[in-house]
Amino acid sequence: MTSTLQPARVAEAEERPGRWLALCVLVLAVLLVAVDATVLGLATPFISEDLHPSGTQLLWIGDVYSFVIAGLLVSMGSLGDRIGRKRILLVGATAFGAVSVLNAYATTPGMMILARALLGVAGATLMPATLALIRNLFPDPRERSLAVGIWGATASAGTAVGPITGGFLLEHFWWGSVFLINLPVMAVLVLVGVRTLPESRNPHPGPWDLVSVLLSLVGMIAVVYAVKEAATHGPAWPVLATALPGAAALYGFVRRQLTLPVPLLDMRLFRHRGFSGAVLADLLTVLGMSGLVFFLSQYLQLVQGRRPFEAGLAELPAAVGAVAAGLAAGRAARRFSVRAVVSGGLAAVGLALAALTSLGASTGYPVLGAALLVVGVGAGFSFTVTADVILSGVPKDQAGAASAVSETAYELGAALGIALLGSIVTGVYRGFTGPAGTPSEAHESLGAAVEASRSMPPRAAGPMLDAARDSFVQGLHLASGAGAAVLLATALAAWFLLKGQKLDSTG
Repeated sequence: MTSTLQPARVAEAEERPGRWLALCVLVLAVLLVAVDATVLGLATPFISEDLHPSGTQLLWIGDVYSFVIAGLLVSMGSLGDRIGRKRILLVGATAFGAVSVLNAYATTPGMMILARALLGVAGATLMPATLALIRNLFPDPRERSLAVGIWGATASAGTAVGPITGGFLLEHFWWGSVFLINLPVMAVLVLVGVRTLPESRNPHPGPWDLVSVLLSLVGMIAVVYAVKEAATHGPAWPVLATALPGAAALYGFVRRQLTLPVPLLDMRLFRHRGFSGAVLADLLTVLGMSGLVFFLSQYLQLVQGRRPFEAGLAELPAAVGAVAAGLAAGRAARRFSVRAVVSGGLAAVGLALAALTSLGASTGYPVLGAALLVVGVGAGFSFTVTADVILSGVPKDQAGAASAVSETAYELGAALGIALLGSIVTGVYRGFTGPAGTPSEAHESLGAAVEASRSMPPRAAGPMLDAARDSFVQGLHLASGAGAAVLLATALAAWFLLKGQKLDSTG
């Protein structure tokens, strides 16, 4: 019956006149998530000054969103396959806007942590649904490649729009304004999406297994938390006590999926070398780039003395490169090959990160801007093609779950990268030697050193800041070098794992 109905479905989708308008709605959701992921870093100093969180609370404010979204992506992608991707997208977008208000008006650190966790729940519904709907809106492979390129380009543009918009708002309004910018985007998304988006779901979904949902959530959160703690404080019994139950929960999740008649996630997808290779490439690429992404804003503001808005503009070349490459990626992969485009893009990012090991406090912007442009171009080619490979390699009915696997790789890679590469920067930074009278809190972070310098005598404050900045830059050098090694190794692995992989040329 499936083979009989499939041509009719394809023809209907090909003739749908509003599919490109529907794509505009989907990329609004991507923009929503991408902007939110970047503005928090800029707002953190202002939140600290207003809410006075402890060091641990501040870490949870920054981490809990990624913890929750990583733990729920697969479950929410599978839920969308069952109840309808349009429905879960619109409900999730509405919740995202409402919880953004709670973030903006949080009055205590505990309230802020809860608000960020709820935002992670809402955010987990958005990204898998957008990619899955693209898979159903665009059955023609060439149109789908262009649509995925636009989707990826919007995500990249959002990472630039976030710092620029956030920097402007923070210079003119209070920190809560960076969350309220989600509201107009959400409103347009919901109002237009109700009319333009088609509903799609798995026609034979099976039950949504709550045991699998809990195993996935507990396992992902526990493992990511354990990795972050081990990277920050070293291996210890509390870390092991968290990691072992988390690993056991993930093992139980996999075993359960293999026995369920209709699993939450079909583990057989990983038997396809192209699918597994694309997911692994995404995870390791984000891991290798995380050190640069996480610490670049601090370098621009605290080392080079740029204002938040100026720092946001300085990061623009990466987004411009990613947008341009994302739009051309599908055509390039068909003209050359999937593995050539992915491996070449990753190698370019690796070489750009290697070049950043020469950064200094007084390095001119042309060097940094050129490196960021190359990073954007390489990442744009790689991420767009791997997303296309993942979507093309699964049945339409499983598009939500497959998209969620891809997004989980992003989140897990970011969490691991910030933990591992962040520990390198932090470890090197804390060892700096300041002049007599340097307060101990100055060794916690570069931001703390800048704050501490304001209460020190000018004769000691200058040398202390110079030492702290030099140490931070040395740590950034090591993190960039480690990231370059990861990216170059991933480029080599992708060359073999994606051998023979092609993008569809016909429907």
